Amino acid sequence: MAEPILSIRGLTRDFGPFRAVDGVTLDIRTGSMTGLIGPNGAGKSTLFNLLTGALAPNAGSVSLKGRDVTGLSPDRLFALGLGRTFQIPRPFARMSVLENVMLAPTGQTGERILGPFLSAGRVRAEEARIRQRAMEVLEFVTLAPLADQPAGKISGGQMKLLELARVLMGDPEVILLDEPAAGVNPSLTRILIDKIEELNRGGKTFVIIEHDMDFVMSHCDPVIALAEGRVLFQGTAAEARANPVLLDAYLGAMADG
Repeated sequence: MAEPILSIRGLTRDFGPFRAVDGVTLDIRTGSMTGLIGPNGAGKSTLFNLLTGALAPNAGSVSLKGRDVTGLSPDRLFALGLGRTFQIPRPFARMSVLENVMLAPTGQTGERILGPFLSAGRVRAEEARIRQRAMEVLEFVTLAPLADQPAGKISGGQMKLLELARVLMGDPEVILLDEPAAGVNPSLTRILIDKIEELNRGGKTFVIIEHDMDFVMSHCDPVIALAEGRVLFQGTAAEARANPVLLDAYLGAMADG
């Protein structure tokens, strides 16, 4: 069995008297595509925010590739190989699709106060490399024809692909996807799934929050279920389908699937 690339130990987060994540302990295997399911309010997005540095835990730890990364900022984690998308994409609407992708790499020379003045040649060369890489990524996610379009003018499904493109600019080893198929039309959903599967075959590790049970049961192994901030179940899709607690809670009609 592959070694865990992401290890979570006793992760806990409180919001006042409400405990949103309650002592979660998980190992995410290298190269896996893990499905994270559960009813609304189960703590899934809060867990993602803890893993990616958007929130600090009240207790517990997170390790990435054996390194303790608990509480590191999102940009530090991105540089270390952990990227995420959001349930609701928020691109820079007036900037082009290409410009949105070119913004993703961290530590660009041109972002420093004196960078453009002291290293103009380096900035130009770096920008050319980033532009070339961005176009390659847009080609991969099928958005290259829209490179010059304002990001605010593309469809919701295309924005989900743009989110993935921005993450891929950092070439992360672990990618967390928050409801990638939500609100996406079937043709773009198929493209998105195909790209996720291709990246997974290439060695990328995915953790995916998704309410589309057909998607989870067809593409994810293992499946992890949260309820009230705790791990209710972890196992294969077949085991999830046969688990009476899950069937009663939210798989429902899939019992006969």
